[in-house]
Amino acid sequence: MRTIMKTGFLAVLLVGAISARPARAESASASVGLEGAKASGSGASVPESTGSRFDAPVELGFLGGLFLPAKEATLHGADYAPDPLKSPAPEIGGRAAYLPVRYLGLELEGAVMPAKTESGEHGGFFTVRGHALLQYPMGSFAPFVVGGIGRLGSGSTNTGTGIGLAGHFGIGAKLALDDFVALRLDLRDTLSDKESGSGTAMSPEVLLGLSFRIGAGKKAPEAAPPPPKVDTDGDGKTDDVDACPKVAATTADGCPPPDTDLDGFTDDKDACPNEVGKLPCGCPLRDADGDKVIDELDKCPNEPGPIEGCPDPDADRDGVPLPADKCPDQQETKNGYEDGDGCPDEVPEKVKKFTGVIQGIEFDRAKDTIRPVSAPTLDGAVAVLNEYPALRILISGHTDTDGDRAVNMDLSKRRADSVKGYFVSKGIAADRIETVGMGPDQPIADNKTAAGRQKNRRIEFKLLAEAASADSKPAAQPVIPDPQKKPDAKPPEKSEAKPEGASAAPPATKPADSMPAPSTVAPAGGK
Repeated sequence: MRTIMKTGFLAVLLVGAISARPARAESASASVGLEGAKASGSGASVPESTGSRFDAPVELGFLGGLFLPAKEATLHGADYAPDPLKSPAPEIGGRAAYLPVRYLGLELEGAVMPAKTESGEHGGFFTVRGHALLQYPMGSFAPFVVGGIGRLGSGSTNTGTGIGLAGHFGIGAKLALDDFVALRLDLRDTLSDKESGSGTAMSPEVLLGLSFRIGAGKKAPEAAPPPPKVDTDGDGKTDDVDACPKVAATTADGCPPPDTDLDGFTDDKDACPNEVGKLPCGCPLRDADGDKVIDELDKCPNEPGPIEGCPDPDADRDGVPLPADKCPDQQETKNGYEDGDGCPDEVPEKVKKFTGVIQGIEFDRAKDTIRPVSAPTLDGAVAVLNEYPALRILISGHTDTDGDRAVNMDLSKRRADSVKGYFVSKGIAADRIETVGMGPDQPIADNKTAAGRQKNRRIEFKLLAEAASADSKPAAQPVIPDPQKKPDAKPPEKSEAKPEGASAAPPATKPADSMPAPSTVAPAGGK
């Protein structure tokens, strides 16, 4: 008997070990699933219930096995002599269990054990019992222990029938074959009074059966999906987070900006949110300087004016804007003298004397060397330039048409530069003087006569604007080729060129290269 009990106990452990592996796998899969990770390996899915196959509240089953009654366990009627039943005896029966929780429940069993007495008569045992069942489900495997009490009876034709109390305890295991059926193994020991009336008879049992779980595998009702979120005003914020679900707005709370003063301009665009106003900024129309330009658009709100609310910087249109214009209501006289003050004026007589053709400046023949006789005239010009430090002048050199044009152009420019050099040597700033060589291109007399050619060989002064820009400065005059010269002809060497007034024979009158100041002076331009 002990060998049978040991074998059964080992069988329970073996079944538990085999079942624990898939149970652990399912448990692991469930854990991974709860963490949101993907299951790997065998790909077993997690049961949709609680992770165990033993969650049904009701179990029904049948059993079969061996009952090994002790000889002293045989019961008999009061009027019969004892006749022990042979051991072991087959056992068949049924059971029903109620488990309000997955770990603990109550179970009722009924069974019969047919056997023959030692004298060969037919007889057997029968039992009805109840017990507490404590189990520990682990996936598809659930070991358990039982313990309880019931009635055990036996009888035969020779012994009659006897019934008595019997207790029992044991261990076992369940192995789920699917969500509804499980294989069950029990190892029991039944305790009853001995036939002699003293002591306890122990009758082992080995039972194997099938259990059917009622209500197993039922899935918990799935929670209804939440209703879709609605955005009534279509502003991108669903109604559950939109403070103004029926008014579209792009603000954080879904409501349009307020309009505190109810002037049609929301506060985020209203420069005067607490005062009723009009376009363009939501403020009352104000014009502090009375120039009909509202203050919000007036760049000079405290000073009337027609240009964006500011005074016209050049009301007299003389080209001298405020604040430089000292006579904003009178136009500047453009004559080169104090043209930057914006006031009408006339050129002083001292200055007029040194404008136009300047008499008394002579050069050596065909050269740019100033003759000493020119010093009084030049010094007089220096004195005027010093007295009027704002004056700027243009010095232009001119020749007659005698000789090579290109040479005359160069000579006229060099003579103008010589006069500038004289002024600079006397302390006049170089940036106050511009020079240009005009050659024979601007005659003031007839070049066919000696008197006309003499007048054309001259130096002219012209007043320039005080603050002349780069655009007002005279450009350097290009050398214009002589139209009578053949294109392929080689230019004459400078040493062989005939400058203004040169001829094959010396003239009978005073040489032209002495360039005396002409007797006729061109009218002085000016104010």
